[in-house]
Amino acid sequence: MILASIPSPAQGVWHLGPIPIRAYALCIIVGIIVACWWGDRRWVARGGKPGQVIDVAVWAVPFGLVGGRLYHVMTDFTTYFGEGGRGFGAVFRIWDGGLGIWGAVALGGVGAWIGCRQMGIKLGPFADAIAPAIIVAQAIGRLGNWFNQELYGAPTTLPWGLKIFERANSVGQRGPDVLDGHSTGVVLATVQPTFLYELVWNLLVAGLLVIVDRRFRIGHGRLFALYVAGYCLGRFFIELMRDDHATHILGVRINVFTAALVFAGALAYFFLAPKGREASVLVGGPGTESVGTAADQEEPSETSSPDEDGDAAAADDVRLMDTGGLPGDSASRNTED
Repeated sequence: MILASIPSPAQGVWHLGPIPIRAYALCIIVGIIVACWWGDRRWVARGGKPGQVIDVAVWAVPFGLVGGRLYHVMTDFTTYFGEGGRGFGAVFRIWDGGLGIWGAVALGGVGAWIGCRQMGIKLGPFADAIAPAIIVAQAIGRLGNWFNQELYGAPTTLPWGLKIFERANSVGQRGPDVLDGHSTGVVLATVQPTFLYELVWNLLVAGLLVIVDRRFRIGHGRLFALYVAGYCLGRFFIELMRDDHATHILGVRINVFTAALVFAGALAYFFLAPKGREASVLVGGPGTESVGTAADQEEPSETSSPDEDGDAAAADDVRLMDTGGLPGDSASRNTED
C-alpha cells in the first residue's frame, strides 16, 4: 500500500483561444532567462561587460536547441522513423518534448564560440562564468518533464513515488503521453521520479561549482569541464534507474554510454588544461594571472646608485650633526615599506 506520493500535473498544455501554452516550453524559457541573468552577473565579476552574455546567447541558444533536438532524434530514431513512428514532421515539433542535453551543450558551445569570436572575448573564461547558470537552467527545464509525464523510473512504493495519470484529449486519444490531454484521474503507475532526482542533483552541482570557483579561482574552461563531469556522473546513475522508452545498446540505455564517455573526456580536460585563471577575458590580452603569494607578485624595489647613496648619507650626517644626533642613527632614517 502506498501511503504517500507525488502527483503529476493534470495537464501540460493550456489554451488561450487557438494559442497553446505549453509548460515544457515555459520551463525552458524560464531556464534560459535565469541562466542569462545569473551568467551575466558572474561574467561581469570576471571582467566582462554587462550584456555580453545576452549577445552570445543569441547564437548559443538556437544552436543548442538544434543540437539537443538532433541528439534526441538520432538516439531515438525508431520513435520518428520506425514502424508506426511519428513521422518526419514530428522532428520539428520541439514543443512536444525531446531534447538531448549533450547535443545541446555541444552545438550550443559552437554557437557560443561564434558569439565570443565576434566580440573578441575568450571562450574559456566565458564558459567558466556561465557553467553554474547553465546547470540551474537544466534543473528548471526538468520541471517541464514533470508536466509531460516523462523521464520517470521503475514502479515504486516509496513515499515520494510519482503518480502517472491517464490523459485524454479532445479527439479521444488516451494514455500517459498524450501531451495535449487532461488527466482522467486514473492512476496508471506510481514510479521513481527520476526527473526530480536529476533536478536536485543539478542544483547540488551548481552549488559545488560556485564553491570551487570561489575557493580555487580556476579558469581556462576547467570549471565548465567540472560542470560537465559532475552532471554526467549523476546522469549515469539516474539513467540506470529510468524505465521509460529509450534506445538500448547491448541491453543498456544509450545515454548511459554517452554519460560515461563525456564524463571521461571532461575529467581529462579538467586535469590537462592550464592551471590558474586568465588575467584578461579579451582575446589578445594577458594569458594567466600569477598563482603565487602576494609577496611573490610585488615588483622589486628600485636600488640607488653608489653616488646617490653617498650623497644621501652625507646629507643625513650634516642634518644629524646640526640636531645633535649620531651619524647612522637608524631612528632618523627614512625606510620604504
